Amino acid sequence: MSAPEHPALVPGRWFDGQSSKARPVVVSLRSTPQGPSLALHPLSQPGTEPVVFAWKQVGWPEAWNERKPQPRVVVDLRDHGSVEIDAVAEWRAALAAAGERPGIAQRMQTRWPVLLGVTAAAIIGLTLFYRYGTPWAATQLTRFVPLGWETSVAENVLKQMDEGTLKPSKLPSARQDQLKARFDALVEQTPPGLQRYAGYRPPLSLEFRSGMGANAFALPGGKIVMTDGIVKAAADKGLDDNALVGVLAHEVGHVVQRHTTRMVVQQGVLNMGLGLALGDVSGIVSTGASLLTGLAYSRSHEREADCYAIAVMRHAALPTAPMGQLLLAIARDEDKEDAQKKDPGKGPAAVASAPASGASTADAARQRKTAQEIASHPVWSLLSSHPDTVERATELERGHAPHCAKG
Repeated sequence: MSAPEHPALVPGRWFDGQSSKARPVVVSLRSTPQGPSLALHPLSQPGTEPVVFAWKQVGWPEAWNERKPQPRVVVDLRDHGSVEIDAVAEWRAALAAAGERPGIAQRMQTRWPVLLGVTAAAIIGLTLFYRYGTPWAATQLTRFVPLGWETSVAENVLKQMDEGTLKPSKLPSARQDQLKARFDALVEQTPPGLQRYAGYRPPLSLEFRSGMGANAFALPGGKIVMTDGIVKAAADKGLDDNALVGVLAHEVGHVVQRHTTRMVVQQGVLNMGLGLALGDVSGIVSTGASLLTGLAYSRSHEREADCYAIAVMRHAALPTAPMGQLLLAIARDEDKEDAQKKDPGKGPAAVASAPASGASTADAARQRKTAQEIASHPVWSLLSSHPDTVERATELERGHAPHCAKG
């Protein structure tokens, strides 16, 4: 729609910033390709040329409620003061005639459907960014993180743990050498096609510690730690060393997939993205979101590490079932310990009645249900940093996970 030949004139008061006294003016608006321009016609000086302001030179006031307009409009003229207009209805009509279209912010303020639509779009956008954007960006950015940084971080972390939780291993040297030989053989047999990052070849090494429960964990840069507790747990359950080799293969998967580094980068990407999107309130939101992201992405990483372990063990002609049996056995033992702490009267007889790792097929459904309940308990060692353990262990027993690529 074209602007009228003679634009409407709206009375107003101009505070030009040079005098405290208002100057009576009439305001006219004209349509331009960039947006309406504003012209002030001083009434105290008839015949004076109007003062014209382009669209970008004006701080256009916004409407907050179309049904209840404000009693007065104040138009910001930047360095040239401001104009007060009491004839709000005429002002709004003149703006519309000059081709003014309210922006998204004003429409959100005056129309609930627009506000709800923009809010829903923002929530969906943040959710997609949180779920897909940050892991994708972290995966790409991790390529540029130097191996030297990872090894330095790993050395500092292990040093701190050695000064606190961890203690020197009590395993005989011969036993350590035996497990290291199996570990080295596994590394040598790893097919190169499993590498996510081309050219990334961290020096993989195995170390032993005590002072912690049945556990094994990977540090960035190639260092893997296995505790005496998990070696003893495998022996107590009558499982051969293939169970421990499977656990080590899983931890190697964490290293070569650079999961720890990706987690650090993901938190940085998430915090930066929320900071840009939410501004000053992002501190509280990003802290909570970082915790949630850490849990969600660690599940994704565990699945990747499981798939890596399955592929490596299959390539080396080794079974993955012992690893799954070891995870379930540890879960059951820790659940029994937790139950005994809550109910001291539950003695060895009750513990002895629990099904063994070699229970019959008829007991499988009941054991799986019990194991799923175990997964919800906070008492974990190896399992505390490995979520969804029961489901994953069942897949490892079968030697295949549905989410793993066909190979």
